[in-house]
Amino acid sequence: MSIRIVHAGGPGLVAGALALVCVHAAFAQSVEERRPAVVPHDRGRLARAVPVAPVAFVAPAGERMTVRGSGRGAATVRPAGQTTYSAERGSFANQVGQSVADMVVTIPGVSFVAGNGPRDVVVSVRGSGDRQSYGLKNLQVLEDGFPVTQPDGTARSDLIDPHAYEGVDVFQGPASTVYGNYAINGAINFRTRTGADIHGLELGSDFGSFGMFNQYVTLGVGGRSYDLAVFGSDVRGNGFIANSRYATSTENVRLRVNLTERDRLILKFVNNVTDAFLPLRLSLAQYRLNPYQQGCAVAADAAAGCATVNLLVNGHYGATVARTPQQAGLGRFDRRTIVGLRWEHDFDSRTTWRNQFTYDQRHIDQPTSVASYVGPYNSYNASSDVTNHARLGATSLTTFGGISFDYLDFGSQVYNVTPAGGATRGGLNGTSYGHQWNLGARFQEDWQFAPQWHAVVGLGGTYSDLGAIQNLYSYSAAGQRVTGITANRFFFNLAPEAALIYAPDRDWTLHARVGTAYATPTTSNLFVTPQGNYGNNTHLRSETSVGVDLGADWHPFAGLDLQATGFYEFYRNELVSQSAGVDTVSSFTFNAPASQHRGVELGAEWTPLRRALPGGRIRLSYTYDNQIYTDYTEVMSGSGVSRAFDRSGRRIPGVVPNFLNARFLYDQPDGPLEGLGGYVEVTWRSDYWLDNANRLRAPGYALVNLELHYDPPKRLGWVHRLHAYVEVQNLANQTYVAGAANIADVLRADGTQARAAVLATRTGSIYAGSPRAVFGGVRVHF
Repeated sequence: MSIRIVHAGGPGLVAGALALVCVHAAFAQSVEERRPAVVPHDRGRLARAVPVAPVAFVAPAGERMTVRGSGRGAATVRPAGQTTYSAERGSFANQVGQSVADMVVTIPGVSFVAGNGPRDVVVSVRGSGDRQSYGLKNLQVLEDGFPVTQPDGTARSDLIDPHAYEGVDVFQGPASTVYGNYAINGAINFRTRTGADIHGLELGSDFGSFGMFNQYVTLGVGGRSYDLAVFGSDVRGNGFIANSRYATSTENVRLRVNLTERDRLILKFVNNVTDAFLPLRLSLAQYRLNPYQQGCAVAADAAAGCATVNLLVNGHYGATVARTPQQAGLGRFDRRTIVGLRWEHDFDSRTTWRNQFTYDQRHIDQPTSVASYVGPYNSYNASSDVTNHARLGATSLTTFGGISFDYLDFGSQVYNVTPAGGATRGGLNGTSYGHQWNLGARFQEDWQFAPQWHAVVGLGGTYSDLGAIQNLYSYSAAGQRVTGITANRFFFNLAPEAALIYAPDRDWTLHARVGTAYATPTTSNLFVTPQGNYGNNTHLRSETSVGVDLGADWHPFAGLDLQATGFYEFYRNELVSQSAGVDTVSSFTFNAPASQHRGVELGAEWTPLRRALPGGRIRLSYTYDNQIYTDYTEVMSGSGVSRAFDRSGRRIPGVVPNFLNARFLYDQPDGPLEGLGGYVEVTWRSDYWLDNANRLRAPGYALVNLELHYDPPKRLGWVHRLHAYVEVQNLANQTYVAGAANIADVLRADGTQARAAVLATRTGSIYAGSPRAVFGGVRVHF
C-alpha cells in the first residue's frame, strides 16, 4: 500500500507518518518467522515488462522459488506493481552513444525527438514529451535514485553521456503514488556503472562525421567497504545543420562508503556544461526546401528555405530587421550541477531507513530567438523513507513509506536580442522571480498473499505552492513602461493505486494495475499567453490522470521472450503546449478539459537458431500510442474575428502513434572470430499531426543503421583489453524530421480555419535529422 499524505505546514504530521511506518515495520518484523529465499532476477533479457514486485512460482520439478529482482530496494528505485522495462549496457555500449536516445531506443513505450542542442533529446514515455520542444517533461527522472527533475518538473538530457551508464529502467504509466508531482506518465531511473564492475581505468575516443570527437575516461575501484566510479567526457562537433556547432563536457561521480555493517553513505556528483549554437526551427515548407539550412549565413542573400528571426534594430522598440541564426549568434550556454548525499541505515536484515539530500543548480544563458533568457534555478530536495521486508504467517509483506520536500528558487531575466551579432543583449524584456515547492508523503504495501499472487495498494499526495512575480518592460519614444503580474497558486493532489500480479509458473507473469497521477502547471507556464508573448496565463489547473495497465511476460521456450502491455488512460485538464511561431518569446500552454491515451507496447527477443547459430538474435520493440481530445473547445481569434472550434475526437498533436525498432544482432561466441559482432537496425516512425485541427502532418520515416564491433577474447592476452567499433547511421541517407514542435492553427478573415498549405508556412516547428553519418571508436581498459 502506498499512502502519500501531505499538509502545507505539517512537520508534526510528517514526523507522525514516518513514525507510523516504523511502528508498522516493527510489527511486521515481530511476526516474521524466517527470511524467504532470494533468487536474482534474470536481467539478461533486453526488456522486462514484469512489475518489479517479488513474484513466487513453482518450477516444473516442484521446487518453490521466489524471484525478487531488485525489489528489495526502495520503491522510488523499484516501484512495486509498476509496468517496467529496462535496457542494459549490452544494448548500447558497443556504439557511438551520442545521447540518451541510444540508451532507450530498444525499450517499448519509449520514443524520442530532437530538442534544442546536441544532447537535448526529448524522451517520451507513452507520449509524455511528444508535445514538448525540449527536455524531459511529465516524468520524474532519477539517477542512481537521486532526483534530477527539478521541483518545476524540468529535467534535461544534456548531462547524460551513455558511456557512463550500466542501464536504465523505465517505469511506465501514472506514477504519482510513489514519485509525486509531474510523474504523470511515469519515471526513469538511470544507473551508472559501479567501481567494482569497471575495476580499473578505461580510456576511450569516438570520432566521425560532422567533426564529432568525444574523449572520455572512466575510473572504477571497489571493495567490500567502498565503491568509487568516476567518469568524465568532452565531446565536440560541427553539427549537420548550419549554426549547430557544440562543445559539451560532463563529469559524473558516485561513491559508496560502508561506515559500519549497517550504515552506508552514497555521494553523487554530476556536472555538465553545454556550449551550443542553435539553428532556428523551420516551417514544413522551409524544411522541404532546405532541411539543413545551407546557404543561410546572411539574411540579405540567403538561399530558399532559410530561417530568419526579426530583431529590434535599436534593441528596445520600433523597426525590426531579419537576421539568420549565425548573424544573431543564437545558442545555449548552460551549466548544470547536482550534488547528492544519501545515508542508508539497516535497523536489521529486513528494515532499511534512507535519508537523502540533493542540491541541483541549473544556470541558463539562452539567446534562442528574439529573446535571451538568463538566470539560475536553484533547487533543494530532501527525503526520508523506510522499507521493510517481513513475513506475516506464511505470506510475505513489503512495506514502504516516506516523506519528501523539494524547493526551487529562481530569478530570471529576459532581454531582447539585437542585430549587432554575438547574441548582444538589448533592452530588458522582462524579469521573473519566484519559487515552487512540493511537500509529499507516500506509503505502499506489497503483499504476496499466495505463492503465485501479489497485491499492491497505495495512496500518494502532494501539496504544491507556486509563487512568482513577473515584470514586463515595454519601450517607446516616450520612455519605458513596466507592468507587473503576480501569481500565487496552491495545489493539493492525491494519487491512489492498486496492482495485481499473477505468476503461475516460471514462464508466465500476468499483471494488472490501476494507477493515478497529477502534474501542476509550472511558473513558466503561467506567464506566456496564447499569442506566444509574456503576459497573464495564471488560470491554468493541475492535470490529472487515471490509467489501467494489463500485461503479460511470456517465455514459451528457450530462446524466446515476449512482453506485451496494453494501457488506457483518462486525463482531466491535460496540459498541452504549442508554438506560436519563431518571432515569439516561447511556446504557450493550455488545459484540455478531457482526453484519452490508449495504446499497446510490445517487446520480443528471439534466438531462432540456438544450436546452429547461437550468436544470432532478433530484438524487437513496438509502441502504438493513440491520444485524442474527448472534451476541448478551442477559441481562435484573428482579423477582428473570433470563433470556437470543437476539437473532441481530434488527435492530440505531436504524438507519434507508431514507433518501431528492430535489431538483427550477431556475436560470434567462439572460434577464430570470437568477439566479432554487430547488428543491422531498422527504426520506423509513422507520421503525426502538428496542429489541434489535424490539418498538417509531420512526415514519418524509416532509418537503417549498421554497427560492427570487436571485443577480443581473453586468450589473446593484453589485446583483450581493447574494444573497437564502426557504425553507419542512416545508411540510405534519408532526409527526415527528427523533431517538430506543435503549431497553432490559423483563423482566416472569413472565420474559417486555414488549410494545410497555410499551416505549412508556420515557423518554429521542425528540426531535420542527421544525413548519413559514419562513426568509429576505440576503448582500452587498464
